[in-house]
Amino acid sequence: MSWVDGWLRGGLLALARSEAFKKLAVRLPVTASVVARFVPGETIADCLRAVRSLAGDQLLATIDYLGEDTTTPEQALAIRDGYLALLAELNAAGLSEVAEVSIKLTALGLALPGGRELALTHARAICAAASAAGTTVTVDAEDHTTTGTTLGILAELRRDYPATGGVLQAYLHRTLADCELLSSEGSRIRLCKGAYAEPAEVAHQTREEVSAAYVAGARILLAGDGYPMLATHDPEMIAAVAELARQLGREPGSYELQMLFGIRADEQRRLAASGERVRVYVPFGTDWWGYFIRRLAERPANLVFFARALFGH
Repeated sequence: MSWVDGWLRGGLLALARSEAFKKLAVRLPVTASVVARFVPGETIADCLRAVRSLAGDQLLATIDYLGEDTTTPEQALAIRDGYLALLAELNAAGLSEVAEVSIKLTALGLALPGGRELALTHARAICAAASAAGTTVTVDAEDHTTTGTTLGILAELRRDYPATGGVLQAYLHRTLADCELLSSEGSRIRLCKGAYAEPAEVAHQTREEVSAAYVAGARILLAGDGYPMLATHDPEMIAAVAELARQLGREPGSYELQMLFGIRADEQRRLAASGERVRVYVPFGTDWWGYFIRRLAERPANLVFFARALFGH
């Protein structure tokens, strides 16, 4: 990552927290049209429509009901209830076999006073609903200040709902050790590069370092007895995962690749058609701002796409 890329990424991630810029940007008609590339809609019906379309291309889904920076217990409860409604609709639509849900603990109240117990209680309710619907839950990773607490809550959830998955971010220095701890039988772990601005004390800063850490983490997970979920759009990382799977005797279906909705859709379909198990991260809801800005920050091409739409080129 060049210093220019790093500066742009840091600036964009700062914008994700800027209420003033958010209020300005969301009023622009072009913003909604560009957001639709990454977020298929604001309602459960929009989400299920996207999941059905993906299933038609042999693609699985993990659904994120968008909600971050929860500041009241009432907001956390509304997010929980949104997931319960989603899971009921998913089951009624006969889509539980092709879709699971991803949850963020901060959306469920983790940052509030007494937030650990509040988030755990809400997460348990979502896991129970997912189990009743015949599907699973994956607990998303967030910034590094939440990692230890998130993994602790994951361990508690897995006591009653052992299929609950977790997420590790390759750019964090701690992640290889976490991969070793979470590569045992029954463990479902998504490995991604990481999408938050983190200091050098806790995270790798260059593209080369992050890629090397990702490959090392993928090797640990694929060599273990768990179910790795390898999230990347990087062609080099996809090729590295395929080679590691071959070397370690991993058959297609004993792990999966994951990508984001709206990014490299042709490649998603190509990989699924080739026999790979591919899952697409499908976000929906009205609180899309932070998610959208992180997608722009991840790749300069996404920012160029937005800028062209914004200025009509």
